[in-house]
Amino acid sequence: MPTENPAPSGSVHHNPAHHNLAHCGSSSSGSAPRTIVITGASDGIGAAAAHTLHNARSEDRLVIVGRSPEKTRNVANALGAEHFTADFSSLTEVRELADELNQLDHIHALANNAGGIFDGPVTTADGFERTWQINVVAPFLLTSLLQDKLRADDATVVQTASVAHLLMSYFRPDDPNTFQHFSSSRAYGNAKLGDILLTRYLDSHGLTAVSFHPGVLATSFAQTSSGVISRVYSSVLAKALSAPSVGGDNLAFYLAGTPGIHFESGEYYNERRRPGRQRPIAKNLGVTRRIFDDLSDKLGVCWA
Repeated sequence: MPTENPAPSGSVHHNPAHHNLAHCGSSSSGSAPRTIVITGASDGIGAAAAHTLHNARSEDRLVIVGRSPEKTRNVANALGAEHFTADFSSLTEVRELADELNQLDHIHALANNAGGIFDGPVTTADGFERTWQINVVAPFLLTSLLQDKLRADDATVVQTASVAHLLMSYFRPDDPNTFQHFSSSRAYGNAKLGDILLTRYLDSHGLTAVSFHPGVLATSFAQTSSGVISRVYSSVLAKALSAPSVGGDNLAFYLAGTPGIHFESGEYYNERRRPGRQRPIAKNLGVTRRIFDDLSDKLGVCWA
């Protein structure tokens, strides 16, 4: 599950791997250095993925994005990486982040990994429910604003989804924000289903995109919720959860992998890197287009 809970912060600021990673073509020695951007990377699986990638190929250019300036800086400094901070509950900060990232020479892979589960409903200043905005709207906006650069480099966009979309969602296309009948677990499940739909939307517009369930991990993503998921993560059951490095290895696998060999674009994979079970609506391209065409209009972005 996701690693980071983007909550209020300041404006944008610049400032051995899993054994299977070695089999990914782009991580083999001798290939050209790649630029990889990871959001939600100040802790949890985002930070773990960054360490995995650095250990496998230190010549690649890692760009760390997180909410907490101190934590993000610490991760970046440990890797000799660049870093930016942005709060995804503010779309103004997401736009500022996109402006900064568009100054990079290349982006070969983008991990839309920031997310979290929250109490609510809470409406952001941008008019979206907080859980939906941080997990879906913000990464969609960021990807939209980076699409020219992503296309130029035949980049891969990786969405951190979750099996929660199968277990907890009750998705209504007329209420993707889950303003009605809100619960933190339902809103989170709907948002993770939204991440799978986003993957299919990007793929339908010619970008290489993949989504995956990282595993049930002992990360901090549920700390901002008082719901059932938070209680599980803070209970004795937390001792049975996998370490963040497991999810980090999975994220790194897709960031370093080759489409058509290690994964198929537009698909969702489970923690074993096999096609994952999905709700039928998660495969519905009509619903996908309805949700993200509408979001494109609201955000003022265009997709060819």
